[in-house]
Amino acid sequence: PLVGSHLYTSVTTFLNEDQVEARPEMGCYVCGLYLEGARWDPTRGCLARSLPKVLIEELPVLYIIPIESHRVQLQNTLRTPVYTTSQRRNAMGVGLVFEADLSTAEHSSHWILQGVC
Repeated sequence: PLVGSHLYTSVTTFLNEDQVEARPEMGCYVCGLYLEGARWDPTRGCLARSLPKVLIEELPVLYIIPIESHRVQLQNTLRTPVYTTSQRRNAMGVGLVFEADLSTAEHSSHWILQGVC
C-alpha cells in the first residue's frame, strides 16, 4: 500500500541517460533533475557547496525505488523537494512531485540556509 511506502533515492554514477545501459530490476532511473544552491560531488558521493557564480547544477541520474517505510534507515541525508518546474509550482499552485533523500557531509541546516530545500 502507498500509505506505508517511501521513495528511496540514490544518486548513481551515470552523468546522463546515455550512460544507462539497462533498466533496473526494481524501481526506475530519473534524469533531467537539477540542484539549486548546491552541486553533486561525484568523488565524495554527496552534496557539495556550489561553485562560485553557479546557482543551478544538473544532478546525475537518480535511482528511485519504492520500499516499505519501516525499512528506511537514512543517515547523513537531506530531504530535498523535487518540483516539476524551476518556479517550484505551476499556475495551479501545484509543483511538488516527491522528496529525494540526498547524501550530505554537512548538517541539514547548512543546506536549508543555502536555499537547497
